[in-house]
Amino acid sequence: MTRLAVFASGNGGNFEAIASACHKEQIQAECSLLICDQPSAGVIERAQNLNIHYVVIEPKDYDTKADYESAILAQLEAYKIDWIALAGYMRLVGSQLLTAYKHRIVNIHPSLLPAFPGLRAIDQALEAGVKVTGVTVHFVDEGMDTGSIIAQEPVTIAEGDDAETLADKVHQLEHRLYPKTLAKLIN
Repeated sequence: MTRLAVFASGNGGNFEAIASACHKEQIQAECSLLICDQPSAGVIERAQNLNIHYVVIEPKDYDTKADYESAILAQLEAYKIDWIALAGYMRLVGSQLLTAYKHRIVNIHPSLLPAFPGLRAIDQALEAGVKVTGVTVHFVDEGMDTGSIIAQEPVTIAEGDDAETLADKVHQLEHRLYPKTLAKLIN
């Protein structure tokens, strides 16, 4: 069975959607490990509730990014991880992980890339006054949200939408699109 690790820094909605899809065998993989860089992140409680192993690895505990990624790689090797799904992981992945998991690290982003990369994509879309934004699932490369696009779906921005209402629509789409896309890649 394919073993999947999820990297997350926040609340963990996408992590839970992926774990649920694995549990229901919609994704032919075991959600084996959560890697988190924030000890107070809500995703940790979700992992505990789902009985999924998790490890908190904080960059501040390491002298260099290479040391930090070596610690992550040691965990990935210990859990025999095959694929990595980034789900609100707020760090750029470095060369060690990219080399070890070439074409096996996937990310989700709350916009139709290449529009609105990086942080605050939902706010960026609202500030730009666009009528449509969306969700992109892409392979991870050295850049910020620059990897090859795997899947995209649009979200209409309705008159009166604000950051909260638009985020709700985007998250609903993410929780459907990400597991479906991972299933196509892994199954």
